[in-house]
Amino acid sequence: EDKVGELLEKKGLSLSIAESCTGGLLSYLITSVPGSSKYFRGGIVAYSNQLKEKFLHIPKEIIEKFGSVSSEVAKSMAEEIRKNGETDLGLAITGIAGPGGGTKIKPVGLVYIALAAPDETECKSFNISGDRKIIRSQSASKALYILRDYLKKI
Repeated sequence: EDKVGELLEKKGLSLSIAESCTGGLLSYLITSVPGSSKYFRGGIVAYSNQLKEKFLHIPKEIIEKFGSVSSEVAKSMAEEIRKNGETDLGLAITGIAGPGGGTKIKPVGLVYIALAAPDETECKSFNISGDRKIIRSQSASKALYILRDYLKKI
């Protein structure tokens, strides 16, 4: 989070976050850095589909067709939080932290992380092993790595 903050500040970019399975952990990590208000505008924890629809404007049809844990929903979350937050970048996480809720097709530990930038939105999926605490922690860490890698290449 320190390196991400350095890069965001150095490049003069702003960030907003939409989280589901991490429950605010990613926003907590970003704001644990002194001076993060220079680049972090805020975030939303949209745990339920209802809030994803209402506050992130994710069409119900997308959630019904692909499921709330999908690349389509993660990308929409990132794009909408970027747009609504009026920031340069939008970062989103959705997944299944467990211990329940998984299926054969979408097991516990499946996580999608999306980053929306002005010119593109990328999404990566991960299958993280471990208990709920590990899945949430690793999801937030992976999101920071994705953001850091993006910031290093631009």
